[in-house]
Amino acid sequence: MAAFIIEGGHPLKGEITPQGAKNEALQVLCATLLTGEPVRIKNIPDIADVNNQIRLLEDVGVKITRNEKGDMTFQADNVNLAYLESDEFLQRCSRLRGSVLFIGPLIARFGHAMVSKPGGDKIGRRRLDTHFLGIRKLGADFKYDSERGVFDIRAKQLKGSYMLLDEASVTGTANIIMAAVLAKGTTTIYNAACEPYLQQLCHILNAMGAQISGIASNLLTIVGVECLHGTTHTILPDMIEVGSFIGMAAMCGEGILIRNVNYQQLGIIPDTFRRLGITIDIQGDDIFIPKQDHYEIESFLDGSFMTIADAPWPGLTPDLLSVLLVVATQAKGSVLIHQKMFESRLFFVDKLIDMGAQIILCDPHRAVVVGHNKDFQLHGGRMTSPDIRAGIALLIAAMSATGTSRIDNIGQIDRGYENIEARLNALGAKITRAE
Repeated sequence: MAAFIIEGGHPLKGEITPQGAKNEALQVLCATLLTGEPVRIKNIPDIADVNNQIRLLEDVGVKITRNEKGDMTFQADNVNLAYLESDEFLQRCSRLRGSVLFIGPLIARFGHAMVSKPGGDKIGRRRLDTHFLGIRKLGADFKYDSERGVFDIRAKQLKGSYMLLDEASVTGTANIIMAAVLAKGTTTIYNAACEPYLQQLCHILNAMGAQISGIASNLLTIVGVECLHGTTHTILPDMIEVGSFIGMAAMCGEGILIRNVNYQQLGIIPDTFRRLGITIDIQGDDIFIPKQDHYEIESFLDGSFMTIADAPWPGLTPDLLSVLLVVATQAKGSVLIHQKMFESRLFFVDKLIDMGAQIILCDPHRAVVVGHNKDFQLHGGRMTSPDIRAGIALLIAAMSATGTSRIDNIGQIDRGYENIEARLNALGAKITRAE
């Protein structure tokens, strides 16, 4: 198992460019299954989760041309339907959360899909009800084999329908959209997720010939078409990586320029960091984070205690709460971090407490952080990355700490961050990978 050895206390300075968005990549890659024509996708991040998804597409028969780094063409004109029912495919699905996104395209184009319960981060219960209820509304039949842990979905012809989703699930909405674009008639999805990744999925599908309206809202209307064709698409920069870099710059930067962030798609992220007192300068489509000698947590306008909580878009993404929590440990003042959407994402704070952070874990969803105001640095320690986002938060803490730290299980970080140690070492960090 690989680990990072981090020599803390080295200031970061320079510029860095975010990778392509992981969550968008997982969706648009699956959209290539909806047509037999070539689909070219650019700015694909070179990270474990995405690479596993690409290998899975390749193994089911999708032809892949690697044009240059991050630029590939996919053609699903000879999909191996027999392999899609094999134990090997289903076992691989069980290890990859993004495999659940195969359901919509496969049921829409081929009338049959089989998937295992997917893997991914251990951050709490992540149910699939929204996926299944939505696709069932379109006319699909579901069977579950409890012994194999396999879902079998079939439909002769999907038919458009009105549906009100029980939750604004991002992957659930994506699956339903991809199923509905080839359904007969009109589908209306109310309480749809509307994150930028979903907007990008809708844009690529429309470029392929779909008829989707209401993009960027929670009410989508999809008029089914007979078939889709090829197109070219560029993935947005990863907003979670942008937020991670803002946190790093605040904790241990001496001036960092984050390039090409697509600022308009960051939503509430910059303002949330500003609530912690972080100075953020907008320079065109770049963000500059000057050295933060001190930063002070704001109060609400009525003087009440600052609370930062996650919510479906356009609220704050839950993927950044771990980073915000670490940044707050060196702020002046106190803040309540409220993780509403997952119940196991705050359990990494015991490692921060061991490093000297002042944190009260109230329950699985809430933690109060009392900042050190940079009067006291965290100290190095040994820790394990439980998931992608907690892993990057621990890495930020280790870079800001005195002494040397070790983070085990960094395969979790590799799932979401491309070549992260080399990119941060170029800014002045001292991170070594140990196998």
